[in-house]
Amino acid sequence: MRDLFEDAADRTQDHAPLADRMRPRRIEEVLGQAHILGEGRLLRRLLETDQVPSMILFGPPGSGKTTLAHLIARRSAAAFEKLSAVMSGVAELREVLKRAQRRRAEHRERTILFVDEIHRWSKAQQDALLEAVEKGIVTLIGATTENPSYEINTPLLSRARVFALESLGEADLVSLIDRTLADNERGLGNEALTADDDVKRVLAGASDGDARRLLSILEVAAKQAASTSTKIITKDQVEEAVQHRALAYDKAGDTHYGVVSAFIKSMRGSDPDAAAYYLVRMLEAGEDPRFILRRIIIFASEDIGNADPRALGLAVDALHAFELVGLPEGVLPLTQVVTYLASAPKSNTALTTYARARSAVLEHGALPVPLKLANAQTSLDRSMGRGKNYKYPHDVGGFVPEETYLPEKLQGRRFYEPKEAGYERTIRRRIARWRAEEPED
Repeated sequence: MRDLFEDAADRTQDHAPLADRMRPRRIEEVLGQAHILGEGRLLRRLLETDQVPSMILFGPPGSGKTTLAHLIARRSAAAFEKLSAVMSGVAELREVLKRAQRRRAEHRERTILFVDEIHRWSKAQQDALLEAVEKGIVTLIGATTENPSYEINTPLLSRARVFALESLGEADLVSLIDRTLADNERGLGNEALTADDDVKRVLAGASDGDARRLLSILEVAAKQAASTSTKIITKDQVEEAVQHRALAYDKAGDTHYGVVSAFIKSMRGSDPDAAAYYLVRMLEAGEDPRFILRRIIIFASEDIGNADPRALGLAVDALHAFELVGLPEGVLPLTQVVTYLASAPKSNTALTTYARARSAVLEHGALPVPLKLANAQTSLDRSMGRGKNYKYPHDVGGFVPEETYLPEKLQGRRFYEPKEAGYERTIRRRIARWRAEEPED
């Protein structure tokens, strides 16, 4: 529900960024989402009747997720609360839920809770929201750039509708440019600026389908053009405004997987400089740091393993550190762990050992466990020979030379073969010493 302060804010936003000033105020102003907001479409009908269900808005940056949430707030009779998953935790969420519960109990008033970048909340944080959604204490609107199927807890996702927003096409972006140049109230109409079709296409192409980015570039270029006598926005001005443009990085396309692959291979190849470069490329392009951290944790086991047993712990510590501090400072533990892993000794024996053991399992099935290793809790167990002749390693220094543990058909098979790399060299020599003590077959 709107109030006098919100109305006043709309009238006094001369100093707000152009992207904020041009944010749509009506559904009809939203560009590029006719598949969900067109006449007769489900979401349009729900908005018009103020029957908004819990929902997840899934789409690329600048496609209108936040705008749509605010439009829903404008049209609805419900109270509106907003949280950023980057800045807010469980404590802030609980305060919002208390207010929502009080509204419902005292005034029978509904509450819409908008959670921006909801994919950045952990499972525990998302679970803290689940009960409130189930009981109708809040109607959730979550915004995410990540596939909800992977990033949103299944119980929470099952209680929300998913609406997928699309990147804006060139025609929509050019339409937005025209609207902005003509708008005297919120846009640049008072500047009497012009731009030819080629310049508009350059602007549209530079935005990567992101309306917010388009308006940010246009605002910078417009300031340059406004100081000239012609008042014409030129390609040179646009290109200068684009100099800090985020690098092309389609999360669903070849560029994304190419950069991720180069990042992993740089660490595997022990090149900390290249690894840092690709890390920064991903972060600057808007990649979710948690995706990178998951890859780092996998890498620590798959490509380093016991060659440096500290690697996995440091990777997990980096995740915890990032969860604690968030962005922008979170890039520091990320960089630290990436340069450490790239410089660490390498071994892929975690991968090869699992593959060999899995091959044996698939080849031979569930072979019987040797009786001496079986659990022997009862007298019946013991009468069947379970646990008989088992030697307790701690009684003899931790290693029993004559003992065997694999099923009979696999006796003598080797799955783990440590490499001559880092700490794994020590493990290799220890195992070799133990094997030398074993009796000959």
